[in-house]
Amino acid sequence: MSRFSKVSKAAHHSKAGLIVAIALGGAWASSASAQTATSTEPEKSSWGLGVGAVAIKKPYRDIDNETMGLPIVSYENRWISASLPTFDFKINSGDSLSFRLRARYAGGDGYEAEDSSVLTGMEERKASLWAGAAVIWKTEFANFTGEFLADAMGKSKGTRARLQVDHRFASGRFGFTPRLAAEWVDDKYVDYYYGVRQAEATATRAFYEGKSTTNFLAGVRLDYAPAKHHILYLDLAASRFGSTVKDSPLVDKPNQTSIGLGYVYRF
Repeated sequence: MSRFSKVSKAAHHSKAGLIVAIALGGAWASSASAQTATSTEPEKSSWGLGVGAVAIKKPYRDIDNETMGLPIVSYENRWISASLPTFDFKINSGDSLSFRLRARYAGGDGYEAEDSSVLTGMEERKASLWAGAAVIWKTEFANFTGEFLADAMGKSKGTRARLQVDHRFASGRFGFTPRLAAEWVDDKYVDYYYGVRQAEATATRAFYEGKSTTNFLAGVRLDYAPAKHHILYLDLAASRFGSTVKDSPLVDKPNQTSIGLGYVYRF
């Protein structure tokens, strides 16, 4: 069953809103990066404002789809690149290579016990702010992004590393951007978000201690510019989880899928 809410509503809905921010902001960031793959770093600031909606199916058992709407906000200049929920400070940027300090709020992580009957009796697993370093290499053929982040709020006390490749193919007013990524997450991350503690174990929910694993993601974004400054896009994504996530008694699906629609005005 789909649920709709405003950002100003209670905590559970606010958390869902952050999931939307991740899907929409991530898609918009990918769009902006792809469209400037061969350009120099911006000397002047630029803004992007818009609105979108996304539907996400998480891997937990008997959990509802999340279908939400939320504003999209992005900002970039020579030193800063921000697209909700990611903030980058550019340490050293050139035409093709950029080293950055990165902070990102991973609002899509975690759950509340009331999200599913299978989670009843589980302690809430909270989303967290992740911080670390990233590098972006833009070439004529593709954009390559690498990052290493640690849990800055100590929710899971874990670490994660990600490698992604994407490329935008343009034809007139249309764009097509496929992307592939692999993300390694350590044992603390998996244990926190997919593990079952001794005190939480029941006859139908066995104790489970997570181990590190690698998840894979594939996605594609279709964009259309009907007029100058205006962009419409459709974004499809699917994550394939590693074995230690799929083996969790809380999980009944090997993947997570999302579909997003959005409109952005670029200043």
